[in-house]
Amino acid sequence: MRIKYVPLLALLFSLPHLFAQQNTEVYLLDIKTVNGKTEIINPRNISNNEGYDNQPSFYNENTILFSSTRKGQTDIAKYDVKSGTLTYVSNTPEGSEYSPLKIPGKNSVSAIRLDTTGLQRLYEYSVWDGTSTEILKDLKIGYHVWFNEEIIVSAALGNEGLNLVISNIKNGSHDTIYKNIGRSLHKIPGKNLISFISKTNESWEVKSLDPKTGKIKTITTMFKNTDDVCWLHNGHIIAADNKTLMEIAPEDSKEWKRFLRLDKKGLNNISRIAVSPNGSHLALVVEQTPEAIVQNQLDAYNARNLKAFVNTYSKDIKVYNFPNQLSYEGKDALTDRYKSFFESTPDLHCKIKNRIIIGNKIIDKEKITINGETHWAVAIYEVENGKIAKVTFVR
Repeated sequence: MRIKYVPLLALLFSLPHLFAQQNTEVYLLDIKTVNGKTEIINPRNISNNEGYDNQPSFYNENTILFSSTRKGQTDIAKYDVKSGTLTYVSNTPEGSEYSPLKIPGKNSVSAIRLDTTGLQRLYEYSVWDGTSTEILKDLKIGYHVWFNEEIIVSAALGNEGLNLVISNIKNGSHDTIYKNIGRSLHKIPGKNLISFISKTNESWEVKSLDPKTGKIKTITTMFKNTDDVCWLHNGHIIAADNKTLMEIAPEDSKEWKRFLRLDKKGLNNISRIAVSPNGSHLALVVEQTPEAIVQNQLDAYNARNLKAFVNTYSKDIKVYNFPNQLSYEGKDALTDRYKSFFESTPDLHCKIKNRIIIGNKIIDKEKITINGETHWAVAIYEVENGKIAKVTFVR
């Protein structure tokens, strides 16, 4: 904003526990290789939604799927990288969808659906109209990955945690191969193998599975016990460590090295990681600091992106003139004020000349260009529950 003025085990391992409903966001980054060195650049928030946004995967190089909560239910969101538009594949009042993945050879998405009745099953959803059909019966899946058009490898809920299960959707068979695994399941680039995390030892391990033979091999030991890993296109593994991504080339080294730090971007607690099919994009699930949320607001303001701008604010946002004169409140009032302003100000730009961070408060000294004129303002932003809840202008 600127100057324009049941049973115990069932409870322990149900989806609400696995997919904890914290306030998370999905970020998209670009992967570039310059002189043989891989760089991760241009992080941006593509969910920008109050509440739970999680479990990203790539439908194709320019389309990202993820679970997103809206109006009290979690649906399958679809983000177009080129246009920046967000649409929804599903709308299921009787349940919520988690961990969406493209189904090989189809214009469809698979996702785990948790019905309001407590039934938890894997469903197929058409990307055209969202119609759904059940894929697997009698198996409570937590996480899954497609090996081919007929075989699914899943982390299924057992009596003592997650079990590695190979399912054939053609004949309906389920074979439990391994017990006590993590949630990260991935097709290994260039190989007919699936990777998973074994939790059987004190130090967790990344292992490979050949779904055709059931053969399992150890790939590497984790640098710390974390569930969140992914494979880069070059065969390297990356893993989340709070504000940092770590990397290992398992065929060449046993040593994990720092790959990317995001602390300066105001991003915390990196969790789910996904890489696009051709290796040009990286998606992460993060928790944002107040500074990152205010910066998202600034970026949307300078881009005159009304939807992204408004989405950084809480629904009952209150805007004050210093010290405590209420100017207006609510997202509708905010939208009304800025819609015409954005449309009529092609040179709109705000530059932060100084920023002070005190807990959840961000104090910005702002230099704003509006139709060729320069204005100055100080804005005090207060962030609560992942959204800007209060702004006070000092003019």
